[in-house]
Amino acid sequence: MTRPPTVAQRRVIDAADPVTGRLKGTDAQLAALVKRGLAFRHPRPPHDHFLTPAGHRIRETPEPTAAPEPPAAPSDSGVFTARIGGEENATGGPSRTREVHSAWQGLLELRRMTHRDGAVDRPCGWERTHLVQAAALALEAAGHRPAAGEGPGYRVRATPQPEAVAVREPDAEALRACAATLEKAGWQVGEHTEPRTGTRYVLASPRRA
Repeated sequence: MTRPPTVAQRRVIDAADPVTGRLKGTDAQLAALVKRGLAFRHPRPPHDHFLTPAGHRIRETPEPTAAPEPPAAPSDSGVFTARIGGEENATGGPSRTREVHSAWQGLLELRRMTHRDGAVDRPCGWERTHLVQAAALALEAAGHRPAAGEGPGYRVRATPQPEAVAVREPDAEALRACAATLEKAGWQVGEHTEPRTGTRYVLASPRRA
């Protein structure tokens, strides 16, 4: 069984950028994470270090010995989360707009760095393992409005199909606009109708090439 990371290494992993997985730490800490397969050094300048899939899994797994912390509001947690629609009491305003813009730019940079051809017009590996969050970020960054509670707006949900999410929006025109945004962001999209209700929705999956 692989040894868990040290306390110092865990701090570096937990402090990684929530979208890109970019790491900050001493040369020794970063080298140790690379040696353990939890990080990699990007071959292009400035040669930053990023979490590998194994490193992401460790960050997303709570420490078994950690004491539970009181819940914090999203704006105070320090971790960006895209709005998938249906959240209660979701805060907005200029600060949220800046957070969304920064997260989207970080995701584009992650695409550039992880695609061999440096392309930013199609989803990267992180998006394929975080389908709902990735699609929701693309929509929110383009200015679409997520549903608040039971109100109007888009909702992004997982589906039984591999690498596919469903986007629902009660307004037909807004639904088509969501589809256009995802297509522009590198997703394959198609409109479908639920047989029982006749409700239209968009099925989207990351484009590979």
